Order: sequence, then C-alpha cells, then structure tokens
Amino acid sequence: MSPPVQERGRRASRRQAVFLLYQHDVTGLSIEELSANAERGGEPMDDFTQALVDGVSVDRAHLDGIISRESADWPADRIAPLERNVLRVAAHEILDWPDIPVAVSISEAVELAKRYCQPEAAGLVNGILGAVASSAAADGEGADEHAG
Repeated sequence: MSPPVQERGRRASRRQAVFLLYQHDVTGLSIEELSANAERGGEPMDDFTQALVDGVSVDRAHLDGIISRESADWPADRIAPLERNVLRVAAHEILDWPDIPVAVSISEAVELAKRYCQPEAAGLVNGILGAVASSAAADGEGADEHAG
C-alpha cells in the first residue's frame, strides 16, 4: 500500500504535472510509468496533479494549436520542452478550470518559468498566456465553456 499523498498545495501539484509531462515528451515513457516512478520516489500524484496531466494529455493537440497561434505562429514543437509544458498546463487551466482565476494560472506559470527555464522564458510564457486568455475571453472559450 502506498503512503498517503501529503497536502502540498496547487503550486507543487503544477510543478509535478509540468515535470511529468516534460519527462513524457523527452523520454517517450508512458504517463503511467512516469507516475509509478514518482510514487516509488515518494512523490505520488495528488488529484489536482492527475487532473492536470490527464487534461493536458487528452487536449494536447488543441492546446499546442492555441499556443502556436498565440506565439506569433512559432509552432509549439519549436518551443523548448519544459517551457512548452509550462504553457500547456497553464493554458489548460485557463480554458478548463473555472475555479482558478486566469491571473493565478498565468502567475504560477511565470514563476515556474523563472525558476526552472531559460532567463527569457518568463516573458515568453507571460506573453503567450496573456494572449491565450484574451483570445479565450473574446471567443467565449473560457473555463465556463469547457468545464467538465
């Protein structure tokens, strides 16, 4: 029996989701295998992490299309893998999580980029996610439309 997941907050859950999705991109290992590795390492996924990973995995092509469109036609696959997964998780939150304010999703993503990515990544993440949020609001494609 695995140990209970410690209460750790959404910030840690976002970080874990980003890194798990990043590892999936880079190594090609399945999400299930990476999740099992995290559990063996003493960091089992909590419900929020699992929901983020599942949501991004299911909607990946759509999220990448939005990221590509809002990054001035810079294809998502040309954005560094870690930055790309920060963007995917935050874009998923913006579009599909009505209980999370857009400003919080963007701020958390920028903080992840500042801490773990290249120096210019925070500005890139902030700019793209600001455009994602603006377009979603203008198109009526916000969290209220995607809540599930």
